[in-house]
Amino acid sequence: MKRILILLFSIILIYSCNKTEVHNDYGFYYWRSTFNLNKNEQQTLHKSKVENLYTRFFDVVKQNDQFLEFGVININKEISTDKKIVPVIFITNETWFNIKPNDIQFLADRINDRINRIQSNNLLNPANEIQIDSDWTASTKNDYFKFLQTLKQVSKKNISCTLRLHQVKDKLQTGVPPVDKMYLMCYATSSPLENQTKNSILDVPTLKSYLRNLEDYPVKLDIALPIYSWGIVTNHLGKKKLINALTAEELMQNKNFKIINENNFEVLKDDFYYGLYLNKGFKIKIEEIAEKDITESLNFIDEKLDYPFNIIYYHLDERFTKNYNTLFQ
Repeated sequence: MKRILILLFSIILIYSCNKTEVHNDYGFYYWRSTFNLNKNEQQTLHKSKVENLYTRFFDVVKQNDQFLEFGVININKEISTDKKIVPVIFITNETWFNIKPNDIQFLADRINDRINRIQSNNLLNPANEIQIDSDWTASTKNDYFKFLQTLKQVSKKNISCTLRLHQVKDKLQTGVPPVDKMYLMCYATSSPLENQTKNSILDVPTLKSYLRNLEDYPVKLDIALPIYSWGIVTNHLGKKKLINALTAEELMQNKNFKIINENNFEVLKDDFYYGLYLNKGFKIKIEEIAEKDITESLNFIDEKLDYPFNIIYYHLDERFTKNYNTLFQ
């Protein structure tokens, strides 16, 4: 009996050790318009174990039936990293509205050509993967899925895509993309432009509600988690705008802002701040992500998935990474 108990204990111990290693490896998205890492960012990236850096190359929108590229990345010629670069292309869901079959082929060819030009014109180490980020819906899924298949045929590369929380919850309606790998975006749990007290970047109870049946999702996932922040500005009429990368620390150090409570501030003087003209009396709500919320989200997902997955943090920027040193050991 004693030998049986020892054997059972050993099995449990081995299983527990394996579970703690499920999300041991982490990497990063890079989402700035200029590819340029400072020394601290290079060190943070070098310590990460995931071999890829998921780098936004450009966005695609459709205007007047024309496909337009916005925000094409500018790459510092002297940049060096040992990571392979995975191009990430954001495509608006509106792009798929009333798209024709020949337009799908045209778009796949054009995106592939643009990626190849960016890579060949710069000293990049390309991965054999292209990632597409698009918030498809039940009405656009067929055309979007056809595009993913077409891009794979054109590029001869592995095609991955992002997965949003509502697409997990409503997978019977939104469908499952024809790809081998997906990246679950565990953020944007609600709209920052709504009137609410929840953190719109990551509210853990909301995330758990959306992912209650995550174990049933049929495609293997890596997990994208947020480490960014922003400020939600509300004017006198209740209209809202975002200031990206704003922190409570910055506002507390500025005499032109009055703290209302831990994350809410009031503008004391009319002036330009962080790219916007703000009037006295405007309110700013800061949304940042506590490390405990990241840990709780990971523990929940870990219990749902029975296979190893990587964590991809959004995104690589010293303004954010400096606040999560224990995550990047």
